Amino acid sequence: MAATTSGRAASSATPPSRVAIVTGAGRGIGREHALLLAKQGVAVVVNDLGGANDGSGSDAGPAQQVVEEIIAAGGRAVANTDSVSDWDGAKSLVDQALSEFGRLDVVVNNAGILRDSFIPTMTESHFDAVIGVHLKGHFNLIRHAAEYWKAQSKAGNQPNAAVINTASASGTFQALPGQANYGAAKAGIAALTLVAAEELDRYGVRVNAIAPVARTRLTLATPGMGAIFAEEVPEGEFDAFSPANIAPVMAYLADEKCTLTGKVLAVQGGAIQLLQGWSIVETVETDGPWVADQLPGLLDRWAK
Repeated sequence: MAATTSGRAASSATPPSRVAIVTGAGRGIGREHALLLAKQGVAVVVNDLGGANDGSGSDAGPAQQVVEEIIAAGGRAVANTDSVSDWDGAKSLVDQALSEFGRLDVVVNNAGILRDSFIPTMTESHFDAVIGVHLKGHFNLIRHAAEYWKAQSKAGNQPNAAVINTASASGTFQALPGQANYGAAKAGIAALTLVAAEELDRYGVRVNAIAPVARTRLTLATPGMGAIFAEEVPEGEFDAFSPANIAPVMAYLADEKCTLTGKVLAVQGGAIQLLQGWSIVETVETDGPWVADQLPGLLDRWAK
């Protein structure tokens, strides 16, 4: 399990009314999530391993810098550098929220890495690492948080909690070459969101996902996309690709008054789109068993 680095929370005699964990919160979209939640009075556990785009290395600096920024603005926050891909690390993250602030109300799963490669040259380690951080990392944190929320519900303290996952266009409505690992993980996260929403509703937990489009380290490193996101926006004009455009949607989904659950929303500056998963487009039927020789005449038209 990775070591945990805790920043000191801003002192306050009043316990926070709302506590959130935000993963991958040292930079980019996660940083904007953490800052906005803190501005709204939410105490935040700022989680970030501080690694490179591919997940290698670690640095406590990014998470600690966000914590210091929050505290300087009068908010409450602590830093955490556990890896969400590690089962015990995710549990430690939940335990830290409870020990530091006494409760947990919001989980924002945002941490991610890239190890792009075409399938014939993708290594096992590249596939496993991306699945581990994204899909397993989402599940690990949801699972340990859900254990706490279930116990609260059983004790008569019904939560009003929220999970916001991070999906992607890759794996939901786009197939991007070179991202078999990333696309599979993000498609899995969308499915995990729907299942978790069904399971955790009884414990007072809503679960949604966002598929953000924004300028981050990962999008700038994605082949074919870097040039688009790197375009400079004249000062004073609306920057549709700013990570700051994503955070308000996350904050809405995290709010106690929000009623949405089991939704996947594509989010970009100026547009929010409701996504749906696999759906039946066309059907062929038979009154008896399928005969292989008959299938070309029935199915070949789908190749067009």
